Amino acid sequence: MNIQPPESISTGRLILRKPGLEDAESIFRNYASDPAVTRYLIWRPHTHIDQTKEFVSACIRSWQEETRFPFVICETGSSEAIGMIELRLEAYKADIGYVLARKFWGLGYMAEALRAGINWCFERPEIYRVWAVCDTENIASARVMEKAGMQREGCLRREIIHPNIDDRPRDVYIYSIVK
Repeated sequence: MNIQPPESISTGRLILRKPGLEDAESIFRNYASDPAVTRYLIWRPHTHIDQTKEFVSACIRSWQEETRFPFVICETGSSEAIGMIELRLEAYKADIGYVLARKFWGLGYMAEALRAGINWCFERPEIYRVWAVCDTENIASARVMEKAGMQREGCLRREIIHPNIDDRPRDVYIYSIVK
């Protein structure tokens, strides 16, 4: 798919922007090293800043290669990375993944960022479906998707390994929104 998102998207309270190497320190400090934040993710908490630098470098390459589009989430007026949201575009659909620092949970930021990603996708005439998944035990993430207007379609059994919980595949809920 030959669609590339803009390098930044603004919402009422947030800026979603293309990552840079300077983001590694705040990503590491704010959420990548936090076991509570990474509990339901597909990667283990970072134990050293070099892991985060490598991750950010991969994010930058993915923009260059146009394979996926990770955005750093910042509060308006700040350059501090408080989370990330990623768009992966394929033919007529997009899937989204996200993470947010624990300090910012419960403020509606993630639903706001997710809604911005969905809105951008639906401004493209060729995208008809946006979807995401979450572990069946991750009630907070399910709630974020519902607040953003997504509907639960079902359960994908033994679909994704969340290594911070189990080394075996786990069930996930699949959510989507269509136009």
